Parts: sequence; C-alpha cells; structure tokens
Amino acid sequence: MDERFNRWLLPPLLALLFLLIVYQYVSPACPGAACPRRPPASAARRGGDPTEREEEEAAGAAEEEEAAAAALPRLVAKFPFARGELCRRVRFDMRGRDVIVFLHIQKTGGTTFGRHLVRNIRLEQPCYCRAGQKKCACHRPGGDKDTWLFSRFSTGWSCGLHADWTELTSCVPAAMERRGCAGNRTLR
Repeated sequence: MDERFNRWLLPPLLALLFLLIVYQYVSPACPGAACPRRPPASAARRGGDPTEREEEEAAGAAEEEEAAAAALPRLVAKFPFARGELCRRVRFDMRGRDVIVFLHIQKTGGTTFGRHLVRNIRLEQPCYCRAGQKKCACHRPGGDKDTWLFSRFSTGWSCGLHADWTELTSCVPAAMERRGCAGNRTLR
C-alpha cells in the first residue's frame, strides 16, 4: 500500500517543485512600485516632433532615475579610491626591467584575457607560441632570455595554482631569478 501511495504522490510533488522553480525565474524581478517604469510601447511607436520625443524621453529617464534612487538603499564605497589614483598614468618600459605580473582570478574571464596577452597583442617582438603548447615565450625586444610578462601562459604556474596577490608578491622575484632574469625587480 505504501509503495503505491508513494508512486502516485511523488510525481505531482516533483512537478509542483519544478513549477515553483520555473516561476521564480520567470516572474518579475522586482514586484510592485520598486521597479522603474518603462514607457509604453505605443508611446515609442507614435510619431511626432523628434525634439518633443527627446524631451519626453529625458523627463522619463530622470523620473526613472529618481524612482530607482528612492527604491535602492544608498551604497557606500567600501574602498574609496582617490580620483588621482584611479586616473594615474603608469609608464611600462618593455625594453627595460619592467615586468607585468598577471594576477589570474577564477571565473572572471582571466583565462581568455591571459591568452590574449600572449597571442593577440601587436608588439615589436610578439610572444612566440608553439602549436599545441599552452605556454608562450614572451621575450623583450632584443633579448633572448629576459621576459616582460609573468603569467600562466608565459611562465606557467610558477607560484602555484591560482596564486593570490600575497603569494605573487613574495614569489615573483625568486621565480624570476630562477628563470635567469635577475635584472627584473618589482618596485611595488
């Protein structure tokens, strides 16, 4: 008796669970007045003076921004950076002793960006990549051993798998010396 009851009860419960999950993803993200309102489709389709439409759109956008600002809590920056720090210019001397250390962060597109660093950048002396190899040789112009890039695709996982900032800071100078690039030093 119990087996027959369970056999008939389980499929409707699973179907109900499935419907609840689907509803969660299909339903509107913000119910009620919390969502900014979109102009109706009929307003976008109607003709008229273009400047009048631009003014209406600008007024609608301002109202949407005010509604969104009122609905969302004020976010305070956890790490407020000074404008000068964000807009500073850094000079990179590829022929000198400068080295770019690529910090790979998982699930951020770092693998794709790292590949682009070694394969697709137009340089005076591009990185040399062999077919079928993941690592490429990124030597400085006019040099055969000195490298300008410290990344997974140029030196491998020299400091360990997914090394963080602290590990890289302590590991990179020693790894560069092991590779025979003693002239490279990190300033920061």
